[in-house]
Amino acid sequence: MFNTTLQHKLDELRAVLSDMGSVLVAYSGGIDSTVVLKVAHEQLGEHAVGVTAVSPTFPSVELDTAIRVAQEIGARHEIVRTDQLEIPEFVRNDAARCYHCKTDLYRLLESSRQTGAFAHIADGTNLDDLGDDRPGIKAAREWGVRSPLLEANLSKEDIHLLAKDLGLSNWDKPAAACLSSRVPRGMPITIEKLGRIEAAESWLQHEGLRHFRVRDHGAIARIEVGQADLPVLIDPERRTRISARLKELGFQFVTVDLEGYRPGGVSLG
Repeated sequence: MFNTTLQHKLDELRAVLSDMGSVLVAYSGGIDSTVVLKVAHEQLGEHAVGVTAVSPTFPSVELDTAIRVAQEIGARHEIVRTDQLEIPEFVRNDAARCYHCKTDLYRLLESSRQTGAFAHIADGTNLDDLGDDRPGIKAAREWGVRSPLLEANLSKEDIHLLAKDLGLSNWDKPAAACLSSRVPRGMPITIEKLGRIEAAESWLQHEGLRHFRVRDHGAIARIEVGQADLPVLIDPERRTRISARLKELGFQFVTVDLEGYRPGGVSLG
């Protein structure tokens, strides 16, 4: 059972989504948008649809998770295709990269909303997101996207507790971000870079790591690892395998960042 405060926030979230009448949820399979889809489906049934936008920046393993979890919830789920690499401003990878990415996403969702006569679009923005530099939030507001978690005053910690209690299988899933966030700001984003980043991170996951990022600095792969995963890298054979695999992918040097894994705001170089 939740404490009184969290129960009140859940009730508020249910009320917010119920009042929408119908909604398209920008659903990535991450914990935040999953909670939105779960409660929206609970309140609105067939009038709530999760929409996952697939592009070269979206890891295939994340799509697999999104499909599986939507099926577990029983919610309607649609997959749409887009390609941010067709947007020169996005490829340039400046401080507004996320703004251009989200603008592309919400333009696509707005078209789907109108076609399906849905009243609203909702995302997974929560209280903790307000403390970061999030150009994507600016894009969301420009396109009239609602943020039910924010409207219900839910923090990231609240969302984890809700997800666990609601029985969501991805309640403890590590945070994920689009692959372009691994490319330092100012370095152009290419399909080749995205491909090798995804392959590198897939290999690290295969080696048993959970909280990590592979930052692509051209010839250098800079690995950020969470504190809990550091013991994995103590094994010299595992380190050798990781280094060899990343070099096969085109990196000349492989380094481990001693400051560790830092989610969000770390693509500045």
